[in-house]
Amino acid sequence: MIRLIMRLHLFLFCFAALAVSACREEPSSTMTDMPSNQDPYLWLEEVEGEEALSWVREQNDRTLADLESDPDYDAFEAAAVEVLTSKERIPYGRIRSGQVYNFWQDETNVRGLWRRTPLESYREEEPDWETVLDFDLLAKREGKNWVFKGADCFHDKTSDSYRCLVSLSDGGKDAVIKREFDLETRSFVEDGFVTPEAKQGSAWAGPDTLLISTDWGEGSLTESGYPRIVKRWKRGTPLEEADVLLSGDVEDVGVWPYTIETSDDRILSFVEESDTFFTSTRWWIPDGETAPVKLPVPSKCSLIDVLGPSLFILLKEDWEVDGTAFLSGDLVAFDLDEFLDTRMLPGVQLVFHPTESQAVGSVHVVGEKALMTMDDNVAGQVLRLDKVGADWVTTPIDLPVAGQAGVAFADKDETTAFLTFEGFLTPDSLYEYDSNSAEVTLLKQLPAKYDAEGLTVEQHFAVSTDGTRVPYFAIHRSDITLDGSTPTLLYGYGGFQISLNPGYNGTTGRLWLEKGGAYVLANIRGGGEFGPDWHQAGLKLNRQRVYDDFISVGEDLIARKLTSPEHLGIMGGSNGGLLMGVMLNQRPDLWNAVVVQVPLLDMLRYHLLLAGASWVDEYGSPDVAEERAFLETISPYHNFHSSKKYPTPFFVTSTKDDRVHPGHARKMAKLFEDADLPFLYYENIDGGHSAAANKKERAKRTALEYVYLKRRLFNSIRGKS
Repeated sequence: MIRLIMRLHLFLFCFAALAVSACREEPSSTMTDMPSNQDPYLWLEEVEGEEALSWVREQNDRTLADLESDPDYDAFEAAAVEVLTSKERIPYGRIRSGQVYNFWQDETNVRGLWRRTPLESYREEEPDWETVLDFDLLAKREGKNWVFKGADCFHDKTSDSYRCLVSLSDGGKDAVIKREFDLETRSFVEDGFVTPEAKQGSAWAGPDTLLISTDWGEGSLTESGYPRIVKRWKRGTPLEEADVLLSGDVEDVGVWPYTIETSDDRILSFVEESDTFFTSTRWWIPDGETAPVKLPVPSKCSLIDVLGPSLFILLKEDWEVDGTAFLSGDLVAFDLDEFLDTRMLPGVQLVFHPTESQAVGSVHVVGEKALMTMDDNVAGQVLRLDKVGADWVTTPIDLPVAGQAGVAFADKDETTAFLTFEGFLTPDSLYEYDSNSAEVTLLKQLPAKYDAEGLTVEQHFAVSTDGTRVPYFAIHRSDITLDGSTPTLLYGYGGFQISLNPGYNGTTGRLWLEKGGAYVLANIRGGGEFGPDWHQAGLKLNRQRVYDDFISVGEDLIARKLTSPEHLGIMGGSNGGLLMGVMLNQRPDLWNAVVVQVPLLDMLRYHLLLAGASWVDEYGSPDVAEERAFLETISPYHNFHSSKKYPTPFFVTSTKDDRVHPGHARKMAKLFEDADLPFLYYENIDGGHSAAANKKERAKRTALEYVYLKRRLFNSIRGKS
């Protein structure tokens, strides 16, 4: 089993991009020609600055007073709280020695419970849960706003016991502390492993050994703010005395440790040096040796899992080995044991070649079997991988179709896997898969969170500027009149090879679909819906394709008369927040509402803010003349025009977001304020990159967004609020 621990790949985003369109205006010379250090609103980049926070509180007060006074707000928030904190949720978990471990949040347990129950009990409708760690009590006892960020556990098979590194974030930041926890005693280990707060990565290399990358002090971080030095830390020794295994370059994105656990229970130590966001150099650290051994694999690929001697690799670029050409998107494998013995690349074998409409997701080993996830025309499948003779064959697992199937849990030490299925109108289902018999059993199924009676799902294709067919899903009432009057919310992301797949969203259902609105999900380039090439088609100077795709979907919705500009709104966050900013500038005539969530907006300074330097492989660098020239044409902050007729936008961000700087949203909103143009702004003081530290905060943010959308899109007069 490969344990990629705390890779911190910032595309826990879930949103999209930037660009230029046929009707764009020339960029404002007052902003693009100004040196970035002379930006008049730099004071808003002081995250905890007194003046900046005073401005934030003023905007929050104004926006909350407006939206919370809406007659529908209380009902919207109550519905969102009911959906998000409902006990009628599947308690997804992972199996450890016959116990299913689950993290659970509800109205009472706001920060959450880490709990467990025997597998036999888990199969029952009402499992008998035992609390492992109560994060509300822990936060109260320690006076911290703890947000649970996961646990990495080591299974000591000699004693069948587990020690875990529990990651805790103060307020939801990416920066965490890690503390060793004993699952048997359900307590933190006295004098156990503890790390200071930092953006960090770790991996168990044995019961008493950690591989760790963290902030080691001055000069130990990359330009992106991530660790560049990996050390081996032995139990009972000070952290500062840990042995250096590998030091990366300051220009790297980050350097991360991980381990590979083989089928015969050996634990192999590795380091991934992320040279850029999408390229990496991988190193094996042999036991008892100090010199790392470079893995002979492409820089654009993912090491996935190990089955027997076979190490699975998902290619994200073409690769030729001994005269055999493998293509980007292929799943391949080679004999790991042979590589360890010879330190040379052994023969590489094709495992699966996807068609143009397919994209391999991952491989999961359960017991002595392997499961592969795959998207086919943006619908997810799970297939069993078997080696028959010299060849690999796939067999579909018997799960529902026309939705998203996936693997929730699998482990080589267990013969049981948990599989999932959901669709736009189909609530989540959890299946138990027996790897010995290949039997699939429905384990749990959610009741509906909203009334889907009369709703239908359609998939259409818009034609982008360059002729590319761009798919999108539309969910709406089946009896609507196609006269352009349907209030429609269009969501997009388009970046970092993140796929937007069919999924069940109770809050969207309750607050939008039930009210008669339509919801549209755009599968634009930049994402991973059709594999690496679909993503790479929208990188850097080609990024306008992403924006053209999104615009084409909006225009197609209008051409089909599902909606019209006065009833069409858009939403996206993070990279998708950038997409929203670009859409504000490029086609303000096409939408009447724009929800801009935790966005990037200043594309000439983004690489200087927090983790921004790690994204130059996606967007291009403002320090490279050609790339800067392009970024100037799409940067939402620099293409704002006070004379342009904008729809009233709603900016949402978080003070504690230590991934995408809140200064992006602050500065763009300030432009609207100084131009005396209407806008709404809400900045959650906690919450990290999700802009919500817990489910109640998320419910509040969601209610605010949908009240805003209702006001803008259910009105027949454009611009009326």
